[in-house]
Amino acid sequence: MGRLVSILFILVAVLGVVFASTMLFTVDQREQALVLRFGEPVGVVNPWNEQEDPGLHMKTFPWEDVVKFDRRNLMLDIPPQEITASDQERLIVDAFARYRISDPLQFFKAVRDVRGATTRMAPFMEGSLRRVLGGVKSNDIVSGHRAELMIAIRDAVNAQARESNLGVEIMDVKIRRADLPEQNAEKVYSRMQSERQQAASQIRAEGEERARTIRAEAARTVRVTIAKAREKSSILRGAGDAKRNDIYASAYSKDPEFFAFYRSMEAYEKALVDGKTSMVLSPDSDFFGYFDTQKK
Repeated sequence: MGRLVSILFILVAVLGVVFASTMLFTVDQREQALVLRFGEPVGVVNPWNEQEDPGLHMKTFPWEDVVKFDRRNLMLDIPPQEITASDQERLIVDAFARYRISDPLQFFKAVRDVRGATTRMAPFMEGSLRRVLGGVKSNDIVSGHRAELMIAIRDAVNAQARESNLGVEIMDVKIRRADLPEQNAEKVYSRMQSERQQAASQIRAEGEERARTIRAEAARTVRVTIAKAREKSSILRGAGDAKRNDIYASAYSKDPEFFAFYRSMEAYEKALVDGKTSMVLSPDSDFFGYFDTQKK
């Protein structure tokens, strides 16, 4: 009896192992799984564009197969391409794309696996590189609007992938490097240097013209300010002279004799104060009238 129980236990264990191996499967959180029945897709587990559902899962029938795809970003790498820019300069462009499997069912139907996806998408990538980069100048590719160009390439590859129903989404495109062919590099660098020198000369000329304008405006402002100041000083001087004359006239009208004496003293001070003035005058001159003790 004990031997029969052991045999039954072993049989159940074997059946359990067979059941687990044929009916159960696990899906990692970084994976998405496609369930196939007789080679045809019948279900998707843990797809990228839906809520995560990793872990242990069970098939409906033991003859179903499970194909797993990566849920993370995948790399689409192509060989460096020789591109002719709009200015007829040739460039060696090394670029790659990152994509995700957005629809595992459609991906399996269209390309079966990652190798098939690379084969289908590589021409899209190469063609988009040539179209987008061929429409701009080499300077823009080498050192100009590279970010905008990568976005344009990504959108172009995405459009072709959607049109072909590949079940993928291009996340981004990166240009590793964009170099001139060795035989053209020196010529292009010389032209770029010449263009920068021309731009610098134009900026300097504009700066000099602006400086001349500022200096001219400053000189005009100085002249106007000085003219206004002189005009104001003349007005103030005239007003002062008028007031002085009024004071003199008022003083003269009050005491003409004292006013005459005061004016004579001012004249003596101006004429004789420096001690270097030589004057030849008649003794009875009115200039020295107040020195004449005989004068009444």
